[in-house]
Amino acid sequence: MAAPKNFVRLAAVGDLHYGKTSRGQLQPLFNAVARADADILLLLGDLTDYGLAEEAAELARELTGGIKIPIIAVLGNHDFEGGAEAEVARILTEAGVTLLDGESVEVLGIGFAGVKGFAGGFGRGALGPWGEDVVKRFVHEAVNEALKLESALARLRTETRIALLHYAPIAATVEGEPREIWPYLGCGRLEEPLTRYQVTAVFHGHAHHGQPQGMTSNGTPVYNVSLPLLMAQNPDQPLRLLDVAVAGAAAGQR
Repeated sequence: MAAPKNFVRLAAVGDLHYGKTSRGQLQPLFNAVARADADILLLLGDLTDYGLAEEAAELARELTGGIKIPIIAVLGNHDFEGGAEAEVARILTEAGVTLLDGESVEVLGIGFAGVKGFAGGFGRGALGPWGEDVVKRFVHEAVNEALKLESALARLRTETRIALLHYAPIAATVEGEPREIWPYLGCGRLEEPLTRYQVTAVFHGHAHHGQPQGMTSNGTPVYNVSLPLLMAQNPDQPLRLLDVAVAGAAAGQR
């Protein structure tokens, strides 16, 4: 009899962009999850390509058939494109996916908090709430997402906290993308709650050509797990694996 594991293995990937021609294309990803012996699969937004209910339904069928471990996810901007984000969320939730939008959940002793996030830029380049009302509403959306993330983190009582986002909370993981589009790839306001609470790791997607890893100002690791980026790094294992100790020991990336 095998000795019990003293860690939980997370497998994370974002930007599946499941569309009309995607049937069967996720099988290599499912195989990689199985080979990794992962305990929990994290999906970091842009699960569908155009945010259509039929895309979500087909993706749900494939996930149900191919993944036998808990799945925790957030939506991305593509999942809002069709105006059917509520239906997309319902379909995925009914298929067993734990979808977070300002909520938190504990699975296998690990706490997870998740939001989609929003755009707005980083540091001195971050858009401020000044001028036209439409600009203020844009900035308010980013602030609201940060507040939702803070509230979700505050509700967790676990020693280990994992944050899930679609948009990047730091500039370091979008480097490699054209600098002109950085403000659309994330927002530094999302970093604030991550430094206010003790977070073990942060995962996001969205930056297809960014950097695989960075850190917050207080040293928390941030992983960009966009599928195109992971495929470019290692097509045989298009996942970021993270072993999180369940008894207070340090986590180890793979």
